[in-house]
Amino acid sequence: MPTLPNGFDIPIPFLNQSFHIYFYGILITLGVIAAAFMGQAEAKRRGMNPEFIWDALFWVVLAGIIGARIWHILTPPPSMVAQGITTKWYLMHPLDMLNIRNGGLGIPGAVIGGALALWIYCRRKGISFLTWADVVAPGVALAQAIGRWGNFFNQEVYGLPTNLPWKIYIDPLHRVEGYQNFEYFHPLFLYESLWNVVNMAVLLWLARRFEKWLKPGDIFLIYMIMYSIGRFSLDFLRLDAAQVGGINFNQTFVVIVALVAGFIIFLNHRPRRA
Repeated sequence: MPTLPNGFDIPIPFLNQSFHIYFYGILITLGVIAAAFMGQAEAKRRGMNPEFIWDALFWVVLAGIIGARIWHILTPPPSMVAQGITTKWYLMHPLDMLNIRNGGLGIPGAVIGGALALWIYCRRKGISFLTWADVVAPGVALAQAIGRWGNFFNQEVYGLPTNLPWKIYIDPLHRVEGYQNFEYFHPLFLYESLWNVVNMAVLLWLARRFEKWLKPGDIFLIYMIMYSIGRFSLDFLRLDAAQVGGINFNQTFVVIVALVAGFIIFLNHRPRRA
């Protein structure tokens, strides 16, 4: 089977060169724009200023990218570790920390970085971070659903070998060590994309159906629980999961996140004594 292109070249005649545009970057950009429009619509529905979304967007996205890159640097996958590309290697080659065109972004880091930037921005503006986190949470899930398709073009984030009808072909250059003799794998990126769509739909439904019962921050916390459930479950199929001390780090992390988020919701809604 032919190798799937990961992008296309745009010629620059006066430089006698071309600039490569990656489909991964295009899809991430589309995801961010879609998330912003969804956040704007949700803000209008709640009677809030929708322009806040666009005012904060640059800083939230920038912090999200930085957080995603730091997460990757601290938790490189086994396939990169086998090539000698470890956290220590990145620290010894600081310029490569900035080279995200070669891949290496972690979603947990993106969410942490974006949430931190939103918190700082809200604090400076004197408005509720928890309320705005609820507003943007469904859009974040939508952005993840769209951005995951970038992994399709990069031939990454696939699972164990399979012969299921929806199997995906991975060319030999992109196969994980030990699986070179297999051609077809679980499209893990597709599973996660679909789960994020479900996450988005559930959040939008809950925000409307239980609007009077929910408290500020609940939708964001439920987003974290939903994402964690999906990520934990799907990581059992992942071939190249980041390992720390022989433990799947991302899987362990999302379990902690889900438990903490659920506990906070419980505390917020427990009966109060007079």
